[in-house]
Amino acid sequence: MAKKAQRSPEQGEQAMIAGILEGSPEAVGVAVIRLNCGCRKMAAVNLAGEPASKIIMYRDQAESICAQCKQDNGDYMRVTEQFISWNTPEPDEKTKRTINTKVLGAAEELPN
Repeated sequence: MAKKAQRSPEQGEQAMIAGILEGSPEAVGVAVIRLNCGCRKMAAVNLAGEPASKIIMYRDQAESICAQCKQDNGDYMRVTEQFISWNTPEPDEKTKRTINTKVLGAAEELPN
């Protein structure tokens, strides 16, 4: 019997991003917020920096999000990384900065 290949969190994350973009035709990208527990919050954003989907919380290879996230809904104090995964074609740099500021509260993405 063949052993099932392990998917890295990035592969699972990319699959979620693709699914969110597919279900949100007006989306220019997906905001991804990684938490210190391993859970993630994601939502599509439109060209105006407004939500283009519901917020989705998930955890790779888990039935549900962790107990801490169930309690505090992924509190911003536990954010380890946040960025926008842009759809193609990407908006121009000025628009990307504007959307980053509006959605993530920062003109630049946080480092890894």
